[in-house]
Amino acid sequence: MVLPTSLPSCLLRPWALADKESLIGNANNRNVWRNLTESFPHPYTEADADKWLSFTRSPGRDLHLAIEFAGAVVGGIGAIAGDGIARQTCQFGYWLGQGHWGQGIATAAASAFAQHIENRALFARLEAPVFQWNPASMRVLEKVGFLREGVLRKSITKDGQLIDSVMYAYIAAV
Repeated sequence: MVLPTSLPSCLLRPWALADKESLIGNANNRNVWRNLTESFPHPYTEADADKWLSFTRSPGRDLHLAIEFAGAVVGGIGAIAGDGIARQTCQFGYWLGQGHWGQGIATAAASAFAQHIENRALFARLEAPVFQWNPASMRVLEKVGFLREGVLRKSITKDGQLIDSVMYAYIAAV
């Protein structure tokens, strides 16, 4: 599956073993790590890349794609499926290597991915919690059509700090 985006030279596609070097080069960055869950390690090693590339080939309801720009992988985007009573909800997230911030890549990727999820009726609700110190990600989500639902006070411990997260959600047309 390859998903085009509105940005020329930007597409979403499955991860490939050949992405290992680009993955490490973009992921091994403290500023990238600061905005992601604890499952995203720092430093980001070859072993971490091998584990990730293997994981993305596992069957299941989760969906993880590489963000490719100008022929190189620059980040990733994914939807982690809820289960039980939350089976129609997914955790929606993305990341870019720092050298690619501020170029519209995240907005183009998030928009194409959310549209794909909605068109395929994969989930009814996409949730995207954002760390309080990441207003750029909040702007991306707002441009895509996510709505700010509230602030979860002191809900995240990251980088030695207890901080708020801001919950954004996108409700797919049912």
